[in-house]
Amino acid sequence: MNTFIKKLKYTPLLAVLLVTGCTKNFEKINTDPDALNNVPPQNMLVNVMRNAGDQFGGDVDGYGTFAGYIVKIQYPDNLSGLIPTNNTYGNRWAACYYNITQMKDMLKKTDATAEGYKNTRAIARIWNNYMWSYLLDGWGDIPYSEAFKGRPDDGSVLKAKYDKQEDIFPAVLADLKSIADELAAGIGTDETLEYDIIYGPKNSGQDNVKLQMLKWQKFCNSLRLRMAMRISSVAPALAKSTIEEIAGNKTKYPIIETNAENCQMVYPGTLPYMEPWYKSGINGNRINNWGMFDIFIDHLNETKDPRIASIAQKNNAGKYVGFVNGSLTNPSPSTSISWIGLHYINNPAGAVPFYRACESYYTLAEAALSGYNVGISAKDAYEKAVALSMEDNDVAASDVATYLAGAGKFDGTKDRIYWDMWVALFKENFEAWSLYRRTGIPSTNYPSKIQNSATPHTDQPWRLPYPNNEYLYNTDNVTAAAAGTVDYNWGKRLWWAKDNGKK
Repeated sequence: MNTFIKKLKYTPLLAVLLVTGCTKNFEKINTDPDALNNVPPQNMLVNVMRNAGDQFGGDVDGYGTFAGYIVKIQYPDNLSGLIPTNNTYGNRWAACYYNITQMKDMLKKTDATAEGYKNTRAIARIWNNYMWSYLLDGWGDIPYSEAFKGRPDDGSVLKAKYDKQEDIFPAVLADLKSIADELAAGIGTDETLEYDIIYGPKNSGQDNVKLQMLKWQKFCNSLRLRMAMRISSVAPALAKSTIEEIAGNKTKYPIIETNAENCQMVYPGTLPYMEPWYKSGINGNRINNWGMFDIFIDHLNETKDPRIASIAQKNNAGKYVGFVNGSLTNPSPSTSISWIGLHYINNPAGAVPFYRACESYYTLAEAALSGYNVGISAKDAYEKAVALSMEDNDVAASDVATYLAGAGKFDGTKDRIYWDMWVALFKENFEAWSLYRRTGIPSTNYPSKIQNSATPHTDQPWRLPYPNNEYLYNTDNVTAAAAGTVDYNWGKRLWWAKDNGKK
């Protein structure tokens, strides 16, 4: 824990802007004599991971509301924040590009000694592709091919064009496959130890390095599964070949299959490094700002889903009760509705999940129903996914069996997979929002009933607003990319999203 904190205190030194000087003394004048001139690669790695955890892990009522999980109860949401700004969603755009920039810089600095930093470089490349997947799922068309060509030696492209999602997805999947093949051929000897705050071992030794890199290898292939299934309705051949390649050779392309392998960031548990939901909700005394979305609690009650005890708290009458998204009045008292479950919000040393094992099996279940050859039946994959999710929520085996024999029983439909996956993705709110946009599940989802937008909308946002900096400094390109959008977040769906008839 202390090592983790000591490393993080140096991360502000890494946020360096590379600019061209306007005088011959510019560089000398603007150089901090106390700053590190050459940051070690491992320090750069821990910086981007911490940044991602802070930016993406603290979301509660943004993506959590879009996904149908959580609503604001103290300050009802009127959707007024869904405009181009450099806060909230703009910050997350910036975080993605910042993290990719940092990792590209690190890769460039270690080109000459690539073999000595083989593992560190592999982790950096995987993380970059995770950032690209986040940008693609949030905004769709984005700067990609020209995104990092601003320096004179890179081409002096200061206003990067926006590439199409349908062109970027195959490129990212191809790079992930390249990394997966390289890892399958052998790993390096360099140790990142606790600088890798996701999978890094505390103790040195090549056996620990092997276990660490195996987990990164599994995340790499699991991310391929996620992205391939995301585009399965619009690029079926690529989706099928990718998923079948992975499922057909798990020795070469292992995936995340146990909760011990989940890709997540676990926090030390002391200020300022507390799990974000705890830090805001419990330590920041804001837990009564949020209530559970009525559609979510209704579904959990109707299906007698035992995960409800982890996901939500009972109200003051001992019942699980959800609340309206965008109610004109607050619940009185606030304890008359269910709040976020203590399992998810009451652990300062909790985790921010990026990918859980159950997702692998929900994906394989859907793939099997689609006719892909994945080496497991849809029923077996679905039941494995449910069991993993239940385990992650501390549900007893007997309760799992009861659920699978009742409302959770596999009925041979994709909707059954989607509904259960929706429950299982709680706290992976961004991914759950993507599931909704791709599948239309939960079909009961709806936007805030009070809206501050030019057009009344009957659906949750379809995309995120491009940040204001793009409109200020890359006007023509962002305007072209945003053509067809309505109120910045609706109108034109993302390439892979389903038209569910809502607007």
